[in-house]
Amino acid sequence: MNFNKLNDLGLQRKPFLFITSFDAKDLVVIPLDELESHDIEFCIDESYKQDAHKYQVEKFPIDYLTYKNSFDKVIRKIKSGDTYFLNLTAQTPIKTSLNLKEIYSVANAHYKLRYKDEFVCFSPEKFIQISENTIHTFPMKGTIDASVDDAKVKILADTKEMAEHVMVVDLLRNDLSKVSTNVRVEKFRYVSHIAAGDKKLLQVSSHISGDLENDWHKNIGNILKDILPAGSISGTPKKSTLDIIEEVENYERGFYTGIFGVFDGKTLDSGVMIRFIQNQDARLVYKSGGGVTLDSNAEDEYAEMLEKVYIA
Repeated sequence: MNFNKLNDLGLQRKPFLFITSFDAKDLVVIPLDELESHDIEFCIDESYKQDAHKYQVEKFPIDYLTYKNSFDKVIRKIKSGDTYFLNLTAQTPIKTSLNLKEIYSVANAHYKLRYKDEFVCFSPEKFIQISENTIHTFPMKGTIDASVDDAKVKILADTKEMAEHVMVVDLLRNDLSKVSTNVRVEKFRYVSHIAAGDKKLLQVSSHISGDLENDWHKNIGNILKDILPAGSISGTPKKSTLDIIEEVENYERGFYTGIFGVFDGKTLDSGVMIRFIQNQDARLVYKSGGGVTLDSNAEDEYAEMLEKVYIA
């Protein structure tokens, strides 16, 4: 995919929206002054919040044994040293009374995008933000139902979740080191609240940053090319893990777990496209998943995958 258009627009300080597929092979770039001619809606707002409502979602997931077959393949790859952490995902056909426009309207998230009648996402996860010559990333790994007794204490004390989070932070530190200097972890494993339909979840994140050159605007495409796909939704080591994902997932992610963001002429903000619903042949399909390490349990990961299928 041609990232030069991003470099050219950045050099001109011309505001634009960009959307990339998971494998970074497909790219949509639209100058903001041309956006009205496209059937696309987006919202990037960290303070965005509306009243949470419960929207009925009927799920038709893959069966547990099918999921476990893929899970077991990942575990074998971990034991053979081909990967240490892999984000395993699956498709869940759903039924809801809402169409994609309506889902976009009611969704409660910092990063929202509706792309024509093809897909919608409402993501809590930042990818990178760039301002004042500093690049920031905020990997999210570790989720627990907020209603669980001592939920915050339990999620932070969970050794499996800790190992997974440490690996993701290390991977993102390495990714930022490709494009910036003085990379540092600003904040390690902090907890935030997320609305998930009729539930509240606690999500564990970290904050990593690095320093860029003053002319970073003309290199936006190069920066993205060097650090895609996002480490939190792929795995480590990234190259071999991507090969394993292609082998075990049995479907094309497409734009799911890709990135969308906006350059406003001065700053850049972007999110990871999780909480993702795609229109496939007039049927809605929800794509979700979670990280797998050697300490992961297949039943728990299967339950987490389904718990992430919601509209809020």
